[in-house]
Amino acid sequence: MSGTLEHTISRVVDEHIDLSVFDARYNNDETGATAIHPKILLKVILLAYAKGMISSRQIERACQENILFIALSYGYAPDHSTIAAFISSMQTEVQTLFSNILLVCEGMGLLDGTHFSLDGVKLSANVSKEWSGTLDELKNKRHKLKEKLQRVMAEHTQADKQPEVEVQRQKQQEKRLQLQVERLNEFLKDREPKRGSDGKEIQSNAVDNESVKMPSSHGVIQGYNAQALVDSKHQVILAAEAFASQDHENLQPMLDGAKKNLQAIGKDETDFQEKQLTADSNYHSLNSLTVCRDEKIDAYIPDIQFRKRDPHFAGQERFKDGVHGRQRPDGKPGIFALADFTFDASKQIYTCPQGKELTCHARNQVNRHRTYDVYHARVEDCAACPLRARCLSKANTSHRYLSVQVDSQPPNLIDEMKAKIDSEQGKRIYPGGWGLSSRSLLTFVCTSAWAASRYAAR
Repeated sequence: MSGTLEHTISRVVDEHIDLSVFDARYNNDETGATAIHPKILLKVILLAYAKGMISSRQIERACQENILFIALSYGYAPDHSTIAAFISSMQTEVQTLFSNILLVCEGMGLLDGTHFSLDGVKLSANVSKEWSGTLDELKNKRHKLKEKLQRVMAEHTQADKQPEVEVQRQKQQEKRLQLQVERLNEFLKDREPKRGSDGKEIQSNAVDNESVKMPSSHGVIQGYNAQALVDSKHQVILAAEAFASQDHENLQPMLDGAKKNLQAIGKDETDFQEKQLTADSNYHSLNSLTVCRDEKIDAYIPDIQFRKRDPHFAGQERFKDGVHGRQRPDGKPGIFALADFTFDASKQIYTCPQGKELTCHARNQVNRHRTYDVYHARVEDCAACPLRARCLSKANTSHRYLSVQVDSQPPNLIDEMKAKIDSEQGKRIYPGGWGLSSRSLLTFVCTSAWAASRYAAR
């Protein structure tokens, strides 16, 4: 039916996308079985991604049972192996497809927004975390597998005395262990340690070494961080990529990717200058803010404490026990903050709530992007203090240190962004989270195909 998603996908693929990039791989009519046309496969995959289907077996079943998929596939009903092979081999061609879609959006006047947003989601790789570790840890794992294999082989020699079922089980276990040892042998051969951004060794993965362990809403996963940069005028995604890094490291490469895609359709690479960009607090870092300043972007990227400063969230503590309108009973008193200490300017000392003095231990100490003066109390004063539990956050801390930020230096990018987010304009532009919930669906599914092809290839 005209105006539906499936009709739009079919029209766009038929009339606006150049699929000649697939000709070399699908021109086999004279040498083998007739190939299913890539247009059919692309239509089916785009509709499947739009409906949240990412499994090739799910898509195969839909092409056999769902009338919409049957219509788009012209009744060919491609099997899961054909679908999986098409997706995993799209890594080169999908860039052209993505540019075609952006060009269609440009022709329809869907671009040129004044506001952009960046967000991401963690995707699990098709690999177990058990295959991750430093090289020494993986070598130790190989050693243990070899020992286990030797035990199984020794048990196998007693096969004549065992039931047939047990013999078959041992054979399968022996084969599985042998494959695991061979996989580790192959991976560890001449392998150099994998290094993080700080130069230290991080865990490798013997199955998918490009994936990394990263925190997600479902706990720690072995996978990738998928990113999307959106033009807010009509929610068109300008760039998408899967990274093995945290959000705060991805702002620069996402901007570079969007510029490259816009250049491919003939737009000016400086398209982001003086435009607004919003991203959540996961992207808040000095490096990200420096990038936005250098690119002349009007960015709104809050720090993780911004809600605590917003009066609209002043009552959020009452929900922490899960009961509306009730406080958690007998809550522990908080640790003393700087405001609980009294400063004597004439003596240059601080006095704690118990009346003990803290003297200056060091001045102008730089910690990340700020400068502090450090004051500390005497060990003997803190040892017998009745308020020790409220003053020292760790039980093994001998005495209280107090870091006082030096305000003599001009505001840095972090302070400027805090003031910007806390301003009335900042609260209007970033009222607690501007997400990607209303993306342009067609561009999103093309983006998903791009990310999935790269993901599947790994």
